Amino acid sequence: MPLGRRVSKDVAEPYEADQRLAADYFERLSAATEAERALREAQGAATPEPELRALTIAFDTAMTEALAAAEAAERVAMGPKVYVTDAQDAKARRAAEIARRQAKARPAVRPWTDEVDRLRTAREAHRLSYRTRPTAAV
Repeated sequence: MPLGRRVSKDVAEPYEADQRLAADYFERLSAATEAERALREAQGAATPEPELRALTIAFDTAMTEALAAAEAAERVAMGPKVYVTDAQDAKARRAAEIARRQAKARPAVRPWTDEVDRLRTAREAHRLSYRTRPTAAV
């Protein structure tokens, strides 16, 4: 008989998926660091525009993947009580929302919350500085 809290099967799947994604966080962060280094070197070396654009998009993609892993690590640190499924009623959804807010105040979760904020800010600064999406035809 397993010890600890029981988790419903609906919540167990996304929780385990987040655990797997969170385990890859440092690999994804190093990939984003490498993509940024390649972009900065290309900017300094007068690289042609199409290559520079490809490196810009690669860096944006790497940052997005690192951010997703950090968000998953944050949810894992919060615990399975913060997960919401489609099958839950409004009362259970509200309980999960309250549990999420309470979990954000825990010392074990705070570093992940700060890391998510840092990565999101860096990604948005990159998106504002460099065009990562195609321009709309006018």
